[in-house]
Amino acid sequence: MRTMRFLAAALSLCFVASFSTPSSAGLFSRAKKSQVVATVSLSRQQMILEVTDRRGTRVRNVFPVSTGKEGFETPMGMWRASWMAKDHRSDTYDNAPMPYSVFFSPGYAIHGTFEVSKLGQPVSHGCVRLALPHSEYFFRSVMEIGMERTKIVIVE
Repeated sequence: MRTMRFLAAALSLCFVASFSTPSSAGLFSRAKKSQVVATVSLSRQQMILEVTDRRGTRVRNVFPVSTGKEGFETPMGMWRASWMAKDHRSDTYDNAPMPYSVFFSPGYAIHGTFEVSKLGQPVSHGCVRLALPHSEYFFRSVMEIGMERTKIVIVE
């Protein structure tokens, strides 16, 4: 009797499986897509960082930043992270340290700074500067979630 019930259950599963995929059967309908979204406001000199993990849990933080000063403006737009370097140094500006760099456009990155007293003011040469703990958190989030799932948005 048990064997008959088992066979009947197995056959019914095969029958259902032949007519539907897991997604159309609703088996994965609750799956969330992990992502990192960093939105930098030039006028507010802040970055809103939203990290969504694979379970769909979203963490939102607001960090003060420094962006490009006059003549070295940070470009506005939307990008994907293109490359990363934990201990990068500037090729252009006297080997200046750029810890926890996440590059989004040639020559532009979101990175840590040791000049935390200047956060909240546009003083950089175009990069987005963060306090070291915030840049490390951003860097590690991008490492975990992936550059292809990281969006960087720069707005007025």
